[in-house]
Amino acid sequence: MNSKRKVIVIGAGPAGYVCAIRLAQLGQEVTVVERDKLGGTCLNIGCVPSKALIAAGTLMEKVGRASIMGITCSDLALDVSKLVAWKSGIVDRLTGGIGTLLKNHGVTVVMGEARLTSSTSVCVQTESGEQTLKADDIVIATGSVPTAIPGFDFDEDAVWSSTGALAPERIPEHLVVIGGGYIGLELGIMYHHLGSKVTVLEATKGALPGQERDCTKVIERSLKKRKIKLMTETFAKGWERTADGLSVKVEGKTGTSTVECDQILSTVGRRPYSEGLGLESAGLSVNKQGFLDTDRQMRTAVTNVYAIGDIAGQPMLAHKGSKEGVVAAAVIAGQPEEYDAKCVPAVVFTAPEMASVGLTEEQCKEQGLDYVTGSFPFAASGRAMTLMETEGLVKVIADAKTDELLGVHMVGPEVTELIAEATLALEMGSTAEDIARTIHAHPTLPEAFMEAAEAVHGMAVHIYQRP
Repeated sequence: MNSKRKVIVIGAGPAGYVCAIRLAQLGQEVTVVERDKLGGTCLNIGCVPSKALIAAGTLMEKVGRASIMGITCSDLALDVSKLVAWKSGIVDRLTGGIGTLLKNHGVTVVMGEARLTSSTSVCVQTESGEQTLKADDIVIATGSVPTAIPGFDFDEDAVWSSTGALAPERIPEHLVVIGGGYIGLELGIMYHHLGSKVTVLEATKGALPGQERDCTKVIERSLKKRKIKLMTETFAKGWERTADGLSVKVEGKTGTSTVECDQILSTVGRRPYSEGLGLESAGLSVNKQGFLDTDRQMRTAVTNVYAIGDIAGQPMLAHKGSKEGVVAAAVIAGQPEEYDAKCVPAVVFTAPEMASVGLTEEQCKEQGLDYVTGSFPFAASGRAMTLMETEGLVKVIADAKTDELLGVHMVGPEVTELIAEATLALEMGSTAEDIARTIHAHPTLPEAFMEAAEAVHGMAVHIYQRP
């Protein structure tokens, strides 16, 4: 291990604070600079608060159909202010916990706007004035911000970003969601559960572009069943206020039309945050996509400056950023570490949930791989039946010659939890036979993964596979 080094981490989101804590654990002198709130986007206005509200919406939806079990709940009502306060309480506990962890590990926290003045110095604009910090190493973990499209600038009044959508003062009567990716569908379905009519505008041919098509078809059927209107190959061109609310101009396959609503939510993507960071002063510049290029040790073109999280490239996921933070910390501390993850899981909290790891079938085709697949429906799962959640399936993709897992894709109950086993299996180079031969507890949802692995070989027990 190197002698103690002074390290500045810019950004205290899931990449930055994890990196800072690991650096401290490895004996380094660490300062974190955060311009807004500890925890970053994920904990404050992203992953955590959205999942809290989604959980509330899902609970309301379940209670609403519990009469099939003989459970009747009358006068079901929603107090929006209480819901938002409950969500905020969760956020406060988590962000407060991060502050305590940083303090207990001896990490110095400076609140303010950071600007690099060289590859070893950072100027921080704090409430009390400018402060200059010196370091041996700098870690950039500034995250990302929502992307606006022309004509739909975020005012958090008529046009929400995901941030505005997570702090509502009311539940819209009719919500128009621009973007049918994971953020748009998660929030759109949540608002549907809370009582809104929802219309989703998606520019591509289907929901959740780029994901395993067998899974997204289940999501599209579920949207239709819930009367959430998905308008594909449709572009939002502008909006205006009317006497009755808002009118969104859209251009689609059949021409130009309008959609009347009282709230717009734009979720077309996110872009890495680097504005005003002074990268050029450290000899750095972003690539065409706005990311900082790094090597497998998370070093940028300047060897003592590292980039982790959203600014370091796709996928822009919190858990990927945390892993990169651990890698960067180890490298700075002199350990022989590098980012060598075989796969990164993706989870989508729609209804039903969706999760994926590894290659999709389309990617296997594009790469010319010889592969086989096996699927098992949750409709044949006893546990899924007891949960009244039988939509969906587990799909396993394996190498036709070696049987090694290439990808696992799930849509159905609690698959955002189930994907962990599949991720571990891919990371360890498991075969479909390894999964099939592993005893899975009964009755549980993970049995569907085992059966899908059996189905790769035409040997699933609880479904009939035509020879």
